Amino acid sequence: MHITGYIASLFIGISLGLIGGGGSILTVPVLVYLFGVSPVLATSYSLFIVGSTSLIGAFNSWRKNLVDFRTTLLFGISSILTVFVIRKLIIPNIPEDIFIAGFHFKFSVLTMILFGVLMLAASFSMLTNKVTEHHSNHKKNIGVLILYGTGIGLVTGFLGAGGGFLLIPALVLLLHLHMKKAVGTSLLIIALNSLTGFAGDIGHHKTDWFFLLTVSAIAIAGIFIGGLFSKKIDGEKLRKVFGWFVLAMGIYIIIKETLLN
Repeated sequence: MHITGYIASLFIGISLGLIGGGGSILTVPVLVYLFGVSPVLATSYSLFIVGSTSLIGAFNSWRKNLVDFRTTLLFGISSILTVFVIRKLIIPNIPEDIFIAGFHFKFSVLTMILFGVLMLAASFSMLTNKVTEHHSNHKKNIGVLILYGTGIGLVTGFLGAGGGFLLIPALVLLLHLHMKKAVGTSLLIIALNSLTGFAGDIGHHKTDWFFLLTVSAIAIAGIFIGGLFSKKIDGEKLRKVFGWFVLAMGIYIIIKETLLN
């Protein structure tokens, strides 16, 4: 299964290189189902893997002048603080056994169910969202941006996902960034959020650095492979195919965690 996991790790990076996002949504399922990592630790590892690969992707975008640093600051302040507080103060204090409305849940199982729901939302976004490009405009309600940044921080903090499928439409529709600049800016925001979240986890888990760096290096290699093919493959068609795959994975996770456990 580990060989399959390493291949899947490469695919995570390739998808980031090809379509600028989406691959990070697979990181937690890959870690849990292919590498046997516990769900809570997988969300922590995912933060490092997603943060590292996104940072490399953001650097490549910056070299092409496709990163908007002012937008990164607007979204980043609220989202980074939210992620850090969740990983440093909230996650370590959540008990494994949770009782909600008389029902008993294992936190690890609940984490995977919520992740499955997130994957369904991501797939619908990939399959249905058709964002249009406009001229850049920062004259938007700061409160809305802070609120949206906090929402991204909640997703990243609790589930270890980058949230690119939420960020890119927001950057285009709220701030009217061009699509390519929205992708580059999204990668930088995801990198900052994810690596900050991982920093908040330090001391709470025993980290297998060799494993973590190996998976991250493979995913980063995938980014460069994806970048080489990005000009030859129709990104929109690929996004649709990937959306259907994420939808199937989300349904599988929900069924497995609710009915098969």
